[in-house]
Amino acid sequence: MDSKDSGTSRHFINRELSLLEFNQRVLAQALDESVPLLERLKFLCISSSNLDEFFEIRVAGLKQLIASQAPPRGGEEASAEEQLAAIHQRASRLVAEQYACLNQVLLPQMARAGVQRLPPGGWEPEDHDWLARFFEREVEPVVTPLALDPSRPFPRIQNKSLNFILRLEGRDAYGREADLAIVQAPRSLPRILPLPPKGGSPALRFVLLSTIMQEFVPRLFEGMRIVGCYQFRLTRDSDLFVDEEEVEDLRRALEGELAHRRYGAAVRLETTADCPADLVEYLLNQFQLSEQDLYRVPSMVNLHRLSAVYDLANRPDLKYPAFTPGIPARIAAGADLFAAIRDRDILLHHPFQSFAPVIDFLRQAASDPSVLAIKQTIYRTGVDSAIVDALVAAANAGKDVAVVIELRARFDEAANIELSDRLQEAGAHVMYGVVGFKTHAKLALVVRREADGIRRYCHLGTGNYHSRTARGYTDYGLFTCDPEIGEDVHEMFVQLTGLKRTQRLSCLLQSPFDLHRAMIDKLDREAAHARAGRPARIILKMNSLVEEEAIHALYRASRAGVQVDLIVRGICALRPGIPGLSENIRVRSVVGRFLEHSRVFFFENNGQAELYCSSADWMGRNFFRRVEVAFPIRRPEHRTRILRDLETYLWDNTQAWRLDAQGHYERLLPGNEPAVSAQSELLETYSAATPLDE
Repeated sequence: MDSKDSGTSRHFINRELSLLEFNQRVLAQALDESVPLLERLKFLCISSSNLDEFFEIRVAGLKQLIASQAPPRGGEEASAEEQLAAIHQRASRLVAEQYACLNQVLLPQMARAGVQRLPPGGWEPEDHDWLARFFEREVEPVVTPLALDPSRPFPRIQNKSLNFILRLEGRDAYGREADLAIVQAPRSLPRILPLPPKGGSPALRFVLLSTIMQEFVPRLFEGMRIVGCYQFRLTRDSDLFVDEEEVEDLRRALEGELAHRRYGAAVRLETTADCPADLVEYLLNQFQLSEQDLYRVPSMVNLHRLSAVYDLANRPDLKYPAFTPGIPARIAAGADLFAAIRDRDILLHHPFQSFAPVIDFLRQAASDPSVLAIKQTIYRTGVDSAIVDALVAAANAGKDVAVVIELRARFDEAANIELSDRLQEAGAHVMYGVVGFKTHAKLALVVRREADGIRRYCHLGTGNYHSRTARGYTDYGLFTCDPEIGEDVHEMFVQLTGLKRTQRLSCLLQSPFDLHRAMIDKLDREAAHARAGRPARIILKMNSLVEEEAIHALYRASRAGVQVDLIVRGICALRPGIPGLSENIRVRSVVGRFLEHSRVFFFENNGQAELYCSSADWMGRNFFRRVEVAFPIRRPEHRTRILRDLETYLWDNTQAWRLDAQGHYERLLPGNEPAVSAQSELLETYSAATPLDE
């Protein structure tokens, strides 16, 4: 490695700050006047939810590094303490902009549009009476006020729960004097309460549960005087730790850890801005946090709760127009999918094209007497899953069904444990992957007996087998009965469920074995082509680009003269545009109606183009600590089609952001050029009105 590949952080953007920049781009959608109003509210809520997870996982991880006195990770020069200080500064600006967006922009516009939040003190007498009855009937029976004194210590506060700290005066029925109390909002109650329609108006009026509780909390302390009542919210470390080398039963160990997630180490305290300084200091001391962990906000302490308003408001005029995903003509409803796949591979681009054929594929396999076995990986699929229903039906029909469920899919652990119960009860073989490696590959294999022998039908995807997210995440899925791909998928399942020694696959690239090395080699091959004057180009689309050796290889390609286009939705540690290092690299992020989720890797290769779709981002965990797969797109028509899609993203000048060498993103504007929205273009291309004939 030469001096320009020294690994110093001046050539890398800090991943934590890069992730905060992504949340800034999400928030920008909430401020975009061209986006429908309730969709803007949803983007605000997503940015808030993303920030919660950032603290639960990323900030918690940095605090663990400090506690263990471990050195900085990777090529990062900044210490964990320095990173936390930078995070606090950047996150504070982001939080301030979130609340300004809500209070100064969205709430006033929503009220004018007939979606109105009733603020404290803004209730008419009939509304006050209705809410008082709600408090008496629904809230008071389940809430437990907790006074604080030597016999009643500070309660345990659950992760991200809504709480109030109260300052009191007076004595209770026992003559006890207490000046502080805690009231925890019941988790069983909705955080958004719609009021009865007024005068036949279709307008939605709603009140926050926090507002209701603050208004009527004196009823919980009759005889005492409430001096002040202030909201607070605690964020805790939510990363689960299981020593897989030591446990005998991974599932049981995870179930035990899930019970502790609500009470992990404290990492962030949010309070309302009006909370007195002495009470803030008291709370910080209780949770062993510092001022750097404190975020004081001007209103409700959890913006994500407002996402319920989107579903409560029956206002299509304030949402994105509905669309019908396209389905290739030859696999329309009722088609024999196995015959269609035998004819030629089928490529789907979700959500522009329907996810229904994937469900139909498994349903047909479940009912087809010629199908002998079904094998599938599941990372996230949702509790009420048509995919799981089909697998259960197949097992009940006597077919051999084997499912590799990743129990450690973050925040879906409990749902996946429940799914494993359903499948096992139906007689399916359920495995939990490989110790030390998350199974993140998206694979389904159907083994069918046909007139000419056994044939394997496969589905490989870049996204999860999740019907709901398939309507909002962009992903590719490939149906094929290519014998080489089928054999490779079979080999991967044997690895996952048995004890077969790993061997090189024929055409699939697999983590943790050869995917990383193959990608580095292909990047260096493009550099060699460019140095020799041969055609060379690289286009990569992914969610995150962090892994250092891959970034070094991209820098080498740039210095060799290769034009490199990177479409990276979220974290990007690579610095583009540095003279002598990365001047031939362009990085853009597209943030729009759909979450960009597909991973695509294109290499020009001197006119012998190679294109892979993959489950893997370019992060250390994906290359070395997960089971991932990259699959080749072999049909020339499909390669052309995906390359055209990628070029559409590279032409986008309405929802695209360009990254500079300092780690800052600039939103692209059409200017005098025609406006191009990649997602809108793809919706039009793949819509049901213009179905592609595969």
